[in-house]
Amino acid sequence: MRWLIAVDNGLGALSKACGWVASVAFTLMVLNVFYDVLARYAFNEVSIGMQEMEWHLYAVVFLMGIPYAMRTDGHVRVDVFYAGRSETFKAWVNLIGALFFALPIAGLITWMGWDYMLESYQMGEGSGDPGGLPYRFIIKGLISFSTFFLAVASLGMATFALRVLGKDASYEDQVGAGGLA
Repeated sequence: MRWLIAVDNGLGALSKACGWVASVAFTLMVLNVFYDVLARYAFNEVSIGMQEMEWHLYAVVFLMGIPYAMRTDGHVRVDVFYAGRSETFKAWVNLIGALFFALPIAGLITWMGWDYMLESYQMGEGSGDPGGLPYRFIIKGLISFSTFFLAVASLGMATFALRVLGKDASYEDQVGAGGLA
């Protein structure tokens, strides 16, 4: 069981790192929006590149926040069937959901997203607007990158469920403690 705890802790650390990246990107996005508003209304200046950077940063927040939310149990699920149930029931729901739903979807999106990014790279895709950001493949590559970490978070969810089933951990201990990460 010690190896499972070590694996679970390692997967949790990777998910925490995703959350940290998302929080830094959110802070940068807020500063970017502040700059855009100030430049536009105080100095009558507009930067297309900075406006595009807003949605690039939003994509980082969203895509890197998903693995963190998955690991910390902050994601959306049908709580009607989950809330108020036993630890064993919750562990089975999480184990089945992680292994049969989240992992295959994450794998499929990672695989398909890679081709999407490569196509963008090969054709040298950039912004269609003058002054916009070049290298659109970078943000498209984030799709595969983040869904890889979604798969990692799903594995972490599964390992924690196995620990709960083995009576080595509890979901109740995680309430108010920042989730499972």
